[in-house]
Amino acid sequence: MSGNDDFGFAPPPFDPAGALVTLRRQLRDMKLAERGNAFEQHGKRVAELAIDADTIAAKLARRLASTPEWDRFTLKSAADQRRLVDELKKRLARWEHDE
Repeated sequence: MSGNDDFGFAPPPFDPAGALVTLRRQLRDMKLAERGNAFEQHGKRVAELAIDADTIAAKLARRLASTPEWDRFTLKSAADQRRLVDELKKRLARWEHDE
């Protein structure tokens, strides 16, 4: 085989606008309330999303609080998007357990 073993397949280019639509739907499916570019649980902000050039800038709350501290993420691919959704699901489960 040659040094190029990608078999002619390349991942599709990341479409931040399309990904944002999908991501917003996924967060609403988690029973989060959408408020502009933010999502809330029990009236407390847990996530914020925004398109930033050819990426999505995302922030997740470290804990459920009235004034949260944020972890920042830059989504550049569908894999990054899946990791963010998985991370948010873990945090929501942890917060639900902590209540």
